[in-house]
Amino acid sequence: MQIQDTALLGVKILTPQRFGDNRGFFSESWNRARMAEHGLDHDFVQDNHSLSATQGTVRGLHFQSPPHAQAKLVRCGRGRLFDVAVDIRKGSPSYGKWIGVELSFENGHQLLIPEGFLHGFVTREPDTEIIYKCSDYYAPDCDGAVRFDDPEIGIDWGLDSSEAVLSEKDAAAPLLKDFDSPFLFEGTQA
Repeated sequence: MQIQDTALLGVKILTPQRFGDNRGFFSESWNRARMAEHGLDHDFVQDNHSLSATQGTVRGLHFQSPPHAQAKLVRCGRGRLFDVAVDIRKGSPSYGKWIGVELSFENGHQLLIPEGFLHGFVTREPDTEIIYKCSDYYAPDCDGAVRFDDPEIGIDWGLDSSEAVLSEKDAAAPLLKDFDSPFLFEGTQA
């Protein structure tokens, strides 16, 4: 497995090796022991799978606050998406900064997003499937969001805000300046 650091401390791009033949391929998308060897020790307890029927569907920017904060490992099962993580750890030198990675069935990339980050994506193709692991169970009382097109964050989604297909929750999300983050930067997160 190839593990690549990003500009945001703790956010990693994982690219599992694919073993292919005339039937297709096999890939080990997660192995706790191999990840622990690289200092990545997440206890994933829930797998989620979503389908976005329309190109330009934006989901996010979402987080789940303590005591049910979630790390996520995101991959694309079909189609193509632009996946984004935004640092919301108070005191972090990269607070409010973002990175984005194209995830597709073809490239096999996965994005590992630790606790303390917003997560969101936009689909680049119709019928895009997103599959992701979470380190805690969904807790509606800890669920939150920040506006995807917040100019202070400045994410280049590759589409005009008026073209985005949004849920009511995401359309009504607050701006980062109106958000009091429950996460603190501890400076040693890998």
